[in-house]
Parts: sequence; C-alpha cells; structure tokens
Amino acid sequence: MFEITCPWCGKRAQTEFSYEGDATLERPDSGTTTRAEGDDQKAFFDYVYLRENPRGWHDELWQHTAGCRRFLKVRRHVTTHEIAATAKPGEELPPIKESAQ
Repeated sequence: MFEITCPWCGKRAQTEFSYEGDATLERPDSGTTTRAEGDDQKAFFDYVYLRENPRGWHDELWQHTAGCRRFLKVRRHVTTHEIAATAKPGEELPPIKESAQ
C-alpha cells in the first residue's frame, strides 16, 4: 500500500482512490474536414484502445472515491509505486527532482 496526497483532502491511503487512466492522452479532434474519414476513425480507435505500457514515471488520473470524489493527477513510478507529485486536473505537475529518479 502507498499514500496519495489529494490536493483537497491531504495525504490518504491508496485504498481511498481509484485509478482512472492515463493523464497524458488527448482526445483526437473529430470535427475537422481536412482528414480523410479513415484517418479520423484510426485516430479515434488508437485513442480508445491502444495504450503505451510505460516503465518509470507516468502521469495518471485518479479519483478520490472514498473522500471528496474529485479527480486528480498523480505522477507515479509504475515499478516502485513512488509518488513524485500530485495536482488538480487543470494544473501542471512539477518536474521530477533528481533525487526522485
């Protein structure tokens, strides 16, 4: 078990949170007419179904389901589960310190 610092509630056990996905993904723009229909469908298919399997630091979305129920960004090392930083969804996560790598 590890602890996650909620920007609103403070440090809490990881069991209070629910992993919601990759925080680095951006939904493809489907309203453009410059792309061919096949390209648009492929971009959306890739967005929905294809995921990287990173090793090391990764930005993720979590929800504080047993607390304030808000979403937050978490920068977590996926092999050691070390948390480098947390932030509100609209905020940028700070850069990783040299000691945290």
